[in-house]
Amino acid sequence: MDIRIRPLTRNHQMEVMDIFNYYIENSFAAYPENPLPYEFFDRLLKMCEGYPAIIAENESGRIMGFGMLRAYHPLPTFSGTAEISYFIGPEFTGRGVGQMMLDHLISKAKEKGITSILANISSLNQGSINFHRRNGFVECGRFKGIVRKRGRVFDVVYMQKML
Repeated sequence: MDIRIRPLTRNHQMEVMDIFNYYIENSFAAYPENPLPYEFFDRLLKMCEGYPAIIAENESGRIMGFGMLRAYHPLPTFSGTAEISYFIGPEFTGRGVGQMMLDHLISKAKEKGITSILANISSLNQGSINFHRRNGFVECGRFKGIVRKRGRVFDVVYMQKML
């Protein structure tokens, strides 16, 4: 499968929000309780302003997933640290899309002078925890019982990769 990485733009609003809303409705990987409106996409763009934000698309131009880095903290003293997020369309998981997006975002992070990437992951998303561990992330913190979604209480696991 041919996977192309392209910059995330306003033109990707519907596809990106459809992927994100899938995980909101069908998993504990995305934290909101209810689907978000397409207009929420503007907040995503604002969050990652000045940082790499991408989509992965297949040979026919279909968006397979999206990913982004964003500031971990607004103070300049934290400028070497970014937080990473990505979501892959469910029909495209296990095909190397996440690996390609992670590799691209790490490369762009290094170019930007970022030396530490953090991922915050639902403790119920063992697949993501395993993926990050295989890619050199280590658990560096856990906030116990801070998420309540659909009657379940779970942790947020913070993982870190030093670049």
